[in-house]
Amino acid sequence: MRILADRTAAVLIDVQERLLPHIDNHEQVLARTLRLVSGLRLLGIPLVVTEQYPRGLGPTVGELRAALPEEEVLEKISFSCCDAPAFNLRLEEYGRKTIVLAGIETHVCVLQTALDLLASGYTPVVAADCVSSRNAEDRHIACGRIRAEGGILTTSESLLFELCRRADSPVFREISRLVK
Repeated sequence: MRILADRTAAVLIDVQERLLPHIDNHEQVLARTLRLVSGLRLLGIPLVVTEQYPRGLGPTVGELRAALPEEEVLEKISFSCCDAPAFNLRLEEYGRKTIVLAGIETHVCVLQTALDLLASGYTPVVAADCVSSRNAEDRHIACGRIRAEGGILTTSESLLFELCRRADSPVFREISRLVK
């Protein structure tokens, strides 16, 4: 299955100030997520940003918020983004069936969102280098389950080039600079 830009939206799940420092490999996950978000913006991919109970876990980390100045953040208390009515409305507005997932924690919110997206007829595409959990094994097991259930796993670089599609694309050089 090809991942096509005009059929794709993305979700940045709960990359929040009080949670991120406790996440395995959090510095690399943040760097790769920033790269992914920048590339998605260049490609015109719509993006939803969620925050899990921000009063307790804080807002989305500043580096990401700075990269998403006009994005509206959706607050949620459910683990699955799909249990938040505003999230489902946003996906319906976008009208795209391939949903890129990035964020934390892989074994809780990312996993449950991916499972619910599958059940609702969407294709979740997990940017595996842009997700993590406090424990590396939890991340590993969750990624395996997402794949076994029918979700797609890839990397941010592979995904950006697939969405770009051609070396003569207007954004190819900018994407190339991002991944170097």
